[in-house]
Amino acid sequence: MAVKFLKHRWQRILLIVLGVLVIIILIPALFLNSYLAPKLSGKVKEAVLKGTDSLYTINYSDLDLNVLQGKAVLYDITFKPDTAVYKQLKKRGAAPNNLYELHVKRLYISNARAFELYFKKKLNIGRITLNSPEIQISKYSDKDTDTAKKDKRTLYQKISKSLKLVHVGEILLTDINYKQRDYTGPKVAVSQLREMDLKATDLLIDSATQTDTSRFLFCKDITTELKNYSSKAASGLYTFKVKSAKLSTQTKKLTITGLDLKPADRTVFFQKSKKDRFTLHLENITLNNFDYITYQKSQNIDIKKIVIDKGFFEVFSNYNGRLKTTDRLVTFPHWAIRHAIKTTLNIDTLDLKRMNFMYSQLNKTSKKFGHLKFDNISGRFRNLTNRKEDLKKNNLATANITSYFMGKAKFDLHFVFNLNDATYNYAYKGHLAPMNLSDINPVLLPLSMVRMTSGRVSSFDFDVHSTQRVSKGTVSFLYKDLNVDVLRPDYTKKTLISALANTVILKHDNPDDGDKTPRLANVVYIRPANFAFFKTVWHVLLNGIKNCAGIGPAQEKKLSQQTDTDDKKELEKIVKKAVKEKEKEDKKFKEKVKEKKEGKKN
Repeated sequence: MAVKFLKHRWQRILLIVLGVLVIIILIPALFLNSYLAPKLSGKVKEAVLKGTDSLYTINYSDLDLNVLQGKAVLYDITFKPDTAVYKQLKKRGAAPNNLYELHVKRLYISNARAFELYFKKKLNIGRITLNSPEIQISKYSDKDTDTAKKDKRTLYQKISKSLKLVHVGEILLTDINYKQRDYTGPKVAVSQLREMDLKATDLLIDSATQTDTSRFLFCKDITTELKNYSSKAASGLYTFKVKSAKLSTQTKKLTITGLDLKPADRTVFFQKSKKDRFTLHLENITLNNFDYITYQKSQNIDIKKIVIDKGFFEVFSNYNGRLKTTDRLVTFPHWAIRHAIKTTLNIDTLDLKRMNFMYSQLNKTSKKFGHLKFDNISGRFRNLTNRKEDLKKNNLATANITSYFMGKAKFDLHFVFNLNDATYNYAYKGHLAPMNLSDINPVLLPLSMVRMTSGRVSSFDFDVHSTQRVSKGTVSFLYKDLNVDVLRPDYTKKTLISALANTVILKHDNPDDGDKTPRLANVVYIRPANFAFFKTVWHVLLNGIKNCAGIGPAQEKKLSQQTDTDDKKELEKIVKKAVKEKEKEDKKFKEKVKEKKEGKKN
């Protein structure tokens, strides 16, 4: 077939012409590839040295260059600091706070304009792709170095003699292995991230962008995404996990999905710890207008708005004896903002949606757990800050929360926290919509050994002002047809004591039948030092409810002193006498009502 093809003269001429064209194109291309490869290599190394004041060097084992296609592949790249130069900078007080090191097995460059680089000193690249890079950051200081001794030139000014422009359309880093060593503390702190991707768009270094503050690291946008991150507390009692976290420097938005704080098994946890046990799951978290640049430089947190959508938070009160510390003040939200958060914090608004909260406590007598639940929580928190200049303008943090108490009745709650008061002053007030009293049994029964057998709440309102030590306020608990069973630890009914409670001690209605003025409870509660924040709030409200129902300290003591070994005959006499007295009162009340009606008719 080939012989027949070359049979005609024009075919042979065509073949010769094509061969010559191939030689004309390929030989210069091959020459340029071999000639420009070392030139390009030298330009890159020179730019790195000049751009970093000789602090960093870049090396690689091999470079494959295709000038015609604008492609290059670099192998076994190492970007690392020169320790001798760093020591010299440190002596002059001009050393940076952080040192960076990068190792990449393969770097792929596409759509590069080699001729433009060589003849015009312009580095213009379409895309750079790094697969599985290893990045290491060593942090040596949090303080700014003496700016008077530092080179104040911009990066462009440093490289302008070698490069007039640097532009990369897209930079992709996939499956990053990131490690940070922090040498600023008493011990070296190591943190590591895996399965992280980064995408930088429109990197541009020229005379116009050298002072452009809208760009981050000269890029129009840098988007990072972290997947399947997990870490464990040094104590081994908590595991922290994040399914995904994505940050965009252009939109200043950080989006987190699947955040979990999981404690160890309850038995194991309370054997090893005397602190409360927390469980947290947040489905979606969005941080809007997150000043990442400030955070990256100083670790200060400045966020305009956080939205948390769907999740739950559980607090399990520690029952493992008394705490070693004398005061559980550390559990107060405004104490945490002031002291637990070591960095500067400023969150203008925090919105909650579709959250559930549960507080659990063990009754050591019954050996059973009571669970206080608030479902479908939505709320807004304002002015969460410990920044001194902001506290001078406004030192109050507020929280407006709506939920469903025990999953049944709408519950509105308003908190105010004084963020710089020495007594940790705070206040709260709220309103509970109507509900059946039997719906409270899951928390009341195990903790108080009392079961609601009938009754309905008309409304529950409270207004309390507190310090870390004392809570004072009013509680209004309006209800009808209240009846209870007093129980033994095995939940069997104490028949006689229940009868005593229902006939002598409890008020069955508030306001009383025929009375228009309800009973209000003026609560004064002194917080035990080992009571946590949520436990304190719960006991303040519980005391107000008891007082509205006619159960004061004296009545509680009377009930608690009754046992199954009491003289039943004596107790029966007390109950019968109380029943008769109540029947007489009811009879008198009915006669008065009848007289009033007859008087109106006449």
